[in-house]
Amino acid sequence: MTLSTTFPMYNNSLRTPHFRSAFVFSLLAVLALDTVAVRAASLPAQAPMVVILTVDGLAAHYFRDPKANMPTLHKLAENGAVADGMKASLPTLTWPNHTTLVTGVSPGKHGVFGNNYWDRNTEKNVDLLADPVFNKDEIVKVPTIYDVAHAAGLKTAGINWPASRGAKTLDWATPDVHTDAVFQQYTTPELLKEFKALDIPYEQLHHFCETSDYHARDHMNTRMLIHVLKAHQPNLALLHLMDVDHVEHGTGQRTPEVYESVTFDDERVKEIWDALEKEFPGRATLIVTSDHGFIDVRQTVQPNVKLRQAGLLNVDKGKISDRRVFAFAQGGSCFIYIVDKTNRVALTKRVAALFKNVEGIDQVLQPRDYKTNGLAIPQQDPRMADLVLTAKDGFSFSNNATDDLVVTAATGKTTGAHGHSPLLPDMSATFIACGRGIKKGVHLGQIDNRDVAPTAAALLGLKMKNVEGRVLKEILK
Repeated sequence: MTLSTTFPMYNNSLRTPHFRSAFVFSLLAVLALDTVAVRAASLPAQAPMVVILTVDGLAAHYFRDPKANMPTLHKLAENGAVADGMKASLPTLTWPNHTTLVTGVSPGKHGVFGNNYWDRNTEKNVDLLADPVFNKDEIVKVPTIYDVAHAAGLKTAGINWPASRGAKTLDWATPDVHTDAVFQQYTTPELLKEFKALDIPYEQLHHFCETSDYHARDHMNTRMLIHVLKAHQPNLALLHLMDVDHVEHGTGQRTPEVYESVTFDDERVKEIWDALEKEFPGRATLIVTSDHGFIDVRQTVQPNVKLRQAGLLNVDKGKISDRRVFAFAQGGSCFIYIVDKTNRVALTKRVAALFKNVEGIDQVLQPRDYKTNGLAIPQQDPRMADLVLTAKDGFSFSNNATDDLVVTAATGKTTGAHGHSPLLPDMSATFIACGRGIKKGVHLGQIDNRDVAPTAAALLGLKMKNVEGRVLKEILK
């Protein structure tokens, strides 16, 4: 892939659905932060720096794949610590898992449990990714590591980090959005001036998104982070790279295009590591993770077709006209909402039985299963579904209600998806850490993505309480 030079305009309309008061979430976060942030020790004269970098969609298996040319990641692992794999959170989607990485808790606690959700009141899809409707304090219910660091007097930065738009505790930030207007509204004003002076093409963001030029976007975001590191020296910095995920969606895993993208983002990691070693020798730690792995998809499960055939929703002129139950696809997961409140209990049991033996469905999770899977029940959060389906390897879900087939026939074309159960082997994510405070040559087995935030906090001399993850003490000097 090469950088594009001409781009059509990107256009995306914002929605304004009903949602909980932002004040409630902000207040909860402030109250929780009062008991969460505890300084572990006084900081040295040269305070430590921790950079958490995600390569979206980089499954753990690529580290052991001889076709995946990742010299930087292998060097970092050799001189630091690497895990065989890292368990992601259900659903294995970008926004929930990025939020877990910085909170140390499951989606059921932090409140970001999808890339979007279906609003029961308006009966409309509410997007959280792309150009989100809500700021960070409106959707993230618990303190993040950057909240904790900021409260302790440390400096923080986030470049293209999901679910962080408008975060008051990021001193320097750019949001994970698609349009110029939203990007410029929520980027730290000081940074916009600095980016312009450095010819960092932030005004072409919508062009990169419209043309799916994620090479250009990752290039740009890497330059942004390196500038922030050099100019402002944050103690904690976050970066989200996206090219691998984008390519895998189109081709599936382990294709020449994906291997090229893996090498491309490895080079971006090298740029950042080289800058840290040059500018801050002995002071910086780099943690490289992914949010999830990927699944090759050749068939699609269409739960709304099954619901239509069961008389639980109707279709008129190609559109759903009324529904007692509605299936809302999340890639390899599907949220089932019971719209008929009067018969909610009976319908939940009926629908669970309806999908029990459908080809391509791996699990039918009922509310009694939610806690062990890190999810909130609908009574705790009305955005949450009444049932959650997960797909088997080779399958994903669709919202289509008009087809005659509940499960489409296998196709010769392979695409990629995620959102599936984190227990599927290819959904295992990457974890590598190197630099200040990290032992050399440590090989971990399987870890949990909830371990990242408390471990990063420990490297900063902080503690996070009320988290579900643990500090990976075995990798710390």
